[in-house]
Amino acid sequence: MKQIPSTVLRNGARIPTLGQGTWNMGEAAASAAAEVKALQAGIALGMTLIDTAEMYADGGAEKVVGQAIAGRRNEVTLVSKVLPHNASRRGTTAACEASLKRLGTDHIELYLLHWRGTHPLSATVEAMQTLVAQGKIGGWGVSNLDVDDIDELLALEQGDQCLVNQVLYNLSRRGIEFDLLPQARELAMPVMAYSPIEQGRILDHPVLAAIAAQHRASPAQVALAWVSKQPGVIAIPKAASEKHVRENRASLELDLSPADLQALDAAFAPPRRKQPLAML
Repeated sequence: MKQIPSTVLRNGARIPTLGQGTWNMGEAAASAAAEVKALQAGIALGMTLIDTAEMYADGGAEKVVGQAIAGRRNEVTLVSKVLPHNASRRGTTAACEASLKRLGTDHIELYLLHWRGTHPLSATVEAMQTLVAQGKIGGWGVSNLDVDDIDELLALEQGDQCLVNQVLYNLSRRGIEFDLLPQARELAMPVMAYSPIEQGRILDHPVLAAIAAQHRASPAQVALAWVSKQPGVIAIPKAASEKHVRENRASLELDLSPADLQALDAAFAPPRRKQPLAML
């Protein structure tokens, strides 16, 4: 089994480029045990980057993550997010402390602004830097910010401490390739790709099915392998079952050929002009 590649952030932290998402986890007590087992299976397979947020199930996903990492905190890299309406100076600190409690830990490796709201970016940055100084977070980043937003952020005092930008990116959502992804690569600011298989909506595409059949793989594995192949991109697919986790991990074994990539470009065309930043 191939080792999961890693990338080094500008603060020196090394994180895997294939992790685990938790959107829609923690919403029902009946499924919590299976979700915990799925996350633990992923950790055992080296998918030690776990992404969550205070928004997911109103903190329920963070509680599931907390159960999954109990007794193995030093094995994982945690990412969580503050909601825009909480992203004031005081609100960011309070939200982070609430997330820490739900996660059962005293620090989060990466803490992100979930999307831009009404609070000034300068206030959020100030709060993030304070949290770093206090050791409550290892570093911070953003989510769902477009090129102009990143430019504005970088012009702020300490705005250049932003480490990542988490955005929607998959075969059917390639708009960031026109401008945001090149910008991120120039800044050495990795893009974290959420919903890398478009929540399953693209998996019945005949081209994906044909390539999957050639590789004796699933369409989801082909779609995820394509995202993972992109330089400067970290993929965080969600899997609520151990079987799905193993499939995601095995996607790294796929070697997509130039012909495969050409076929995927023909089926899912790259952007030729600026597009509005896509969100789910």
